[in-house]
Amino acid sequence: MPAYTEAAEGLGRGLAEHNLRLVYGAGDVGLMGTVARSAQAAGGKVFGVIPEHLERREVGKSDLSTYVVTETMHERKKVMLYNADAVVLLPGGAGSLDELFEVLTWRQLGLHDKPIVVLNTDGYWDKLRALLDHVIDQGFADDTLSDFLTWVSTPQQALDVLRA
Repeated sequence: MPAYTEAAEGLGRGLAEHNLRLVYGAGDVGLMGTVARSAQAAGGKVFGVIPEHLERREVGKSDLSTYVVTETMHERKKVMLYNADAVVLLPGGAGSLDELFEVLTWRQLGLHDKPIVVLNTDGYWDKLRALLDHVIDQGFADDTLSDFLTWVSTPQQALDVLRA
């Protein structure tokens, strides 16, 4: 969808313009590949982390400022989070949700206090927000769960949160 691609390009350019390094999964596909290429084209630094099995399968984007190959997906997520100052969720699928829920759980457990920004382009994540509200309403999490997420609609709003 063009709006998602435009948002990814805008985020990548904005990260570079504000001298914010992108830390991501080192792929050259999907929206995160778009963010990485846009950041690079604008002169930004890009730190990629990919597990061995995906490097062979997807061919990692190895022309990055920093390129790390890990043994496992879990190690990849750990390296990415430890090297990032914040997390931004773009529209995506199961992998995006997996990474979101892991960093959200780690935040809930007090393992980090990094901002988690949901870039809700064209309302893509509205149902996720409703689900999280339902989890809280049903008593499976307290209200602080929603405090850990900052919901924005545009790349510029995401950049404003990252720079704050």
